[in-house]
Amino acid sequence: MRSPLSRLTSAFRRITAFTLIELLVVIAIIAILIGLLLPAVQKVREAAARMKCSNNLKQFGLAIHTYNDTYNRLPPGGLAGRDANGNFVGPGAYDWGNAQGSWLVYVLPYIEQDNLYKQAEKAANGPMKTTYNSAGKAEAAQVWAQKPPSIFQCPSDGSATLGATYFNYVGSLGPQCAVGPCGYDPFAKYCNAKSQLPDGATYGYDWSPDHGNAWGGSDIRGCFNRLGAEMNFASVTDGLSNTILIGESLPRTHDHLQSNRWWDFNGGVAHCTTIIPINYILPDRVTTGWCTTPDSFQGNWSTSWGFKSLHTQGANFLFGDGSVHFLNQSIDHRTYQLLGCRNDGQVPGSY
Repeated sequence: MRSPLSRLTSAFRRITAFTLIELLVVIAIIAILIGLLLPAVQKVREAAARMKCSNNLKQFGLAIHTYNDTYNRLPPGGLAGRDANGNFVGPGAYDWGNAQGSWLVYVLPYIEQDNLYKQAEKAANGPMKTTYNSAGKAEAAQVWAQKPPSIFQCPSDGSATLGATYFNYVGSLGPQCAVGPCGYDPFAKYCNAKSQLPDGATYGYDWSPDHGNAWGGSDIRGCFNRLGAEMNFASVTDGLSNTILIGESLPRTHDHLQSNRWWDFNGGVAHCTTIIPINYILPDRVTTGWCTTPDSFQGNWSTSWGFKSLHTQGANFLFGDGSVHFLNQSIDHRTYQLLGCRNDGQVPGSY
């Protein structure tokens, strides 16, 4: 005969055992809880990534202001086109083989990367600004081969699959023309406006050269271009708080950025225009066939040279006063153009 204790233990085991149905119910509850938790975790992660991205831009703002205070000009978006004696070769005679650095190179000493800048000048055997192909010589010496400073990259992007030297921050051309090779230029009307566009609104700026290819700052509507046109904060007559300096973009959607050459004047460093709406082409829309789908082809500059990010519904922008603003992709397009142009004389709308 079993003892009372043995019978009690056996009954307890029967009571505490899980049935298959109970186990399935528990698994279902856990799955529901995980499903509820994951979006919240993702939101927290994206909020942290967006804040880090904003802080990156703020550091660039401090560096650019220090540079302007030192040299009375903004760092050159890119430098190229000088001859072997350091003289400009002039319009129509660009020397595309002469790379003398980008604005990202020239702010290195102001973001605690002075050693990297000095390595480049040592490899070039002369000053970055006047030595022929200085950035190219530094590239040949493997100076740029290392992963760039972390502030060059937005943590929301994850374009590291393209290479360790990718970057996300681009100097603004403003509402500059960016005619592409595909014959499809849906936003060209916003850069060729004389005084009014078909919508009847005044924009306050005139014609400007395609892609910002100009030596003089008077031909550039934004604050940067790849050929080193000289501009300073005094030339931002619309007010620093009303003018975009730098914004985000995505290497996977922009053929020049895909080169990962942040040190090169033609590596995408000053290759974004506000005429293209924010987030116009995102990675899930990109195609690779040459002009077969020009609206989403990375090489059609008239649609790919825009500011964009993987943040929800917009992108971060650094303004001339050093402030950072998140601009929604649904921003009024005229307001966006006026924020991009530094001297249109118009009052932008709310944003």
